[in-house]
Amino acid sequence: MNKDEIIQQKYIQKAKAYVEEYKKLIGHEPSSCVVTFGCQMNARDSEKLCGILEKAGFILTDDENADLVVYNTCTVRDNANQRVYGRLGFLHSMKKKNPNKKIVLCGCMTQEESVVQKIRESYGFVDLVFGTHNIFKFAELLCDMFSSDEMVVDIWEDTDKIVEELPTKRKFSYKSGINIMFGCNNFCTYCIVPYVRGRERSREPEDIVNEIEKLSKDGVKEIMLLGQNVNSYGKNLDRDVTFADLLRMVEKIDGIERIRFMTSHPKDLSDELIEVMKDSEKICRHLHLPLQSGSDRILKAMNRRYTKESYIDLALRIRKEIPDIAITTDIIVGFPGETDEDVDDTIDVVRRVKFDNAFTFIYSKRTGTPAASMEQVDEQTVKRNFDRLLRVVQETAREAVSKYEGQVMDALCEDVNEHDPALLNGRLSNNTIVHFPGSPDLIGSIVPVRLTECHGFYYIGELCRK
Repeated sequence: MNKDEIIQQKYIQKAKAYVEEYKKLIGHEPSSCVVTFGCQMNARDSEKLCGILEKAGFILTDDENADLVVYNTCTVRDNANQRVYGRLGFLHSMKKKNPNKKIVLCGCMTQEESVVQKIRESYGFVDLVFGTHNIFKFAELLCDMFSSDEMVVDIWEDTDKIVEELPTKRKFSYKSGINIMFGCNNFCTYCIVPYVRGRERSREPEDIVNEIEKLSKDGVKEIMLLGQNVNSYGKNLDRDVTFADLLRMVEKIDGIERIRFMTSHPKDLSDELIEVMKDSEKICRHLHLPLQSGSDRILKAMNRRYTKESYIDLALRIRKEIPDIAITTDIIVGFPGETDEDVDDTIDVVRRVKFDNAFTFIYSKRTGTPAASMEQVDEQTVKRNFDRLLRVVQETAREAVSKYEGQVMDALCEDVNEHDPALLNGRLSNNTIVHFPGSPDLIGSIVPVRLTECHGFYYIGELCRK
């Protein structure tokens, strides 16, 4: 443990004393609920928040009627902010009936100065506000909150600290996300992330390996290495280590059967990484490779630093080297200045690469980014282009996914299907979902499944022996 980790362990013990007093005040065992908005990194942060809350003496629940509610926020799109404001209004009505209820707001949204100002002025009932850089201080901030009659606000503009050795309450027993780096240096003109997550900083590989070894001993079979751009891993370390090097280290860990990662930026996905993926028996046959646009003009305006043809060359080279890989992507429609011809270029990439799935988004103007001051595209044009792109995405993805029909493939049993409890939900190495009859005691195990019926983006299957 480093110095900060030792200090925070002491604050957890101090927080327990405050929670005991809180218990006496409310007359029952205090409960807490952490609601996660946003990406896998936010989900991983929420597991840390839950771990600290549990160690401090709270009972964890999914019910927002809990005594303490934490909103771990996302701010990638403006509607994410608006959603949180609406939910805060919902919590306010609860707090009027229960003045002892505690409300905590943290995450990417709170790194925006305008948001904090709005919270202070219009949401004074919130008890604690903190950001992305000091999440490790949560126990200390809980102590501050319980000892104060006013809103506690603790926002750091940036940090070089990495503090990971803290309690964690995992959502799943058989899989886990692992932060390998934080922040982003790419500054895509539409994206707020570098401003709220800070500059890139990588964890030491030994720390990552040690954490995964502990998870393996605890029964975890699948891990996902997380970073805003995992291909940049190691660039700020004092030694020469690449993301491909890290993957080689992780692959040697006994007990880990599957390795996933995201997200990869196309501009610096190396031949070395392709080679490591090709030769690996543990790295999943799935690569998420955001395209965003197929137009060179728009890509330049986005500051993506690759071209349409270089992206296609990369994707087709990956498919050639790893024939069974599934490639998924993100695409933005309606970026400022985008024309029908620009969308034609994007559709051309979709047809040529034949993505297994593509997550298509309508551009969302984010105050504080360069794109926000660019000339916006009218809604009617955006909607028309979005619809025609989506039709092509669905057509090509259905064709790509259907090729597995009749094959027997290994699936990690993740949970019981909420619509039909006789079915389990499984995930293939290529990230495709398959629903098949099975007993709940299979959850967390990897089993062979015959893919009998393709339903677009998922399969119906049956357990079988190879």
